[in-house]
Amino acid sequence: MTQWSPDLEGVVTLPGGRRIRGRGLRDGSAGFEPAPDFGLYLTAQYHEERWPSRWIAWPDFRLPRTPSDAIAALREAYDRSATERVEVACDGGTGRTGTALALLARFDGVPAGEAVAWVRANYRPRAVETPWQRRFVRRVHLSA
Repeated sequence: MTQWSPDLEGVVTLPGGRRIRGRGLRDGSAGFEPAPDFGLYLTAQYHEERWPSRWIAWPDFRLPRTPSDAIAALREAYDRSATERVEVACDGGTGRTGTALALLARFDGVPAGEAVAWVRANYRPRAVETPWQRRFVRRVHLSA
């Protein structure tokens, strides 16, 4: 099993023990070693990296253009995180990435009404930036 070191910047340990790294793409990937085994990128414009990845059309400060595709991609990222180093990233690493991490926490058993507070306590205090992102975390059905 390949896991992120819990000491790396942006690495979040979900309650069940899976580790996922959140980051901002503006920070670049230089200096991030080791590379992820899989990345999920949440941006308005297509984005890919040198490693296996999936892109979700998700404009800044908004919600994914196709929520069912986003949930399916998040489910894949969650499933892969059991045995692979998975990262989730948007431009700044706070709003969309925080929203995605809160949904991954829900997959791991964190109740919908507590997921935003959980990700703010365990990732970034300002994660999940907008009211509609917070509502999305609480209300979205996780079965895609």
